[in-house]
Amino acid sequence: MATIALDRPLSGALSQADEIASRMSAGDWKSMTDAEIMLRVRDGDDAGYDILIEKYRKPIINFMFRMVHNQAVAEELAQEVFLRVYRSRQTYRAEAKFTTWLYRIATNLGVNHARDTKYERAAQNVYLDQPDPETGTTPDVADMTASVEENLVRDERMRAIRQHVMALPERQRTAVLMHKYQGLDYKEIGEVLKLSESATKSLLFRAYQTLRERLKDFI
Repeated sequence: MATIALDRPLSGALSQADEIASRMSAGDWKSMTDAEIMLRVRDGDDAGYDILIEKYRKPIINFMFRMVHNQAVAEELAQEVFLRVYRSRQTYRAEAKFTTWLYRIATNLGVNHARDTKYERAAQNVYLDQPDPETGTTPDVADMTASVEENLVRDERMRAIRQHVMALPERQRTAVLMHKYQGLDYKEIGEVLKLSESATKSLLFRAYQTLRERLKDFI
């Protein structure tokens, strides 16, 4: 978090006492929605920016990793996401949830990076089977007492899931990543992808239908 925070413009003339007073005047941050906090950031309260970074840094890194398949690049892109959030603070409008706005920035950045670098999808570097710390969602749960044979079967299944998810068309893949692994609902995904809620449901239905067909030997 420190690296990202240091990359933003300095607050300027605020003394240490002024900074403390500013943070105290913010009240109970926990009682505020993300949008309300971002509106405070828009109005010049950088304490709220630090809070949003603390809350969403790991989810955004996880999301970017699943798009670019490289931990170091994912961290760099996550930093760029938050820098863009800060640079866009003056134009922020709480017309949608903050997460919708945040993931739209992340999605556009990840898609552009993928197109620019023309990366190869190396399944061994994509860990879609790993549960998210924030949501706890995962396609499967490892049995710590499983036999060697059971572990081999599970590993084969997870490799197949990774490969087929990443082989989906770009928009379907992005929707599945946001729905299954980031816990976004249809409306939020639609707002990120600029689709209606019904179109988003249809997009995900087609994606999951494709996955069920391709993974029928593992179901």
